[in-house]
Amino acid sequence: MNAIYLRNSVRQYTDEPVDIRDIEKLMRAAMAAPSAVNQQPWEFYIARDETTRLALAASSPYGTPAKLAPCVIVACQRTEGLRAPQDAPYDMSASVENILIEAANLGLGAVWLGIAPEKDRMAAVDVTLGSPRGVTPFALIAVGHPEHKPEPKGPTRYDETRVHWI
Repeated sequence: MNAIYLRNSVRQYTDEPVDIRDIEKLMRAAMAAPSAVNQQPWEFYIARDETTRLALAASSPYGTPAKLAPCVIVACQRTEGLRAPQDAPYDMSASVENILIEAANLGLGAVWLGIAPEKDRMAAVDVTLGSPRGVTPFALIAVGHPEHKPEPKGPTRYDETRVHWI
């Protein structure tokens, strides 16, 4: 639970690069997500160079963190060979949440920048990626060392009035 409570949306980062071993841990966490009929619809693109990060940032009106972060993960959903394509967005969401939680666990900061289902954002990211066949952009995750250490949320969001016993 500690990593869950540590997770915050971090939008400002230091210039320190994200270690490749930490990026691999983020990818392992992403691919450990639950998936309908085990279809695992995810493909991930790691953007570390400034030109690509700036282009990705420009794909969304909320993309500034992608400009500031030393690493941007582009989560894409496969479009072919899925047994339950209607469930793929849920699988993708679970994988992104796993990245965010593992980033907090590693002492990194991260924020989920929504791309899908906004067609204009998806098209802009697709162009930046070089229009890879068989995938559609789902989300950007800006990742880096937080400029300011976020305060843990703790269990303070718990609201027992939203729990209904039947």
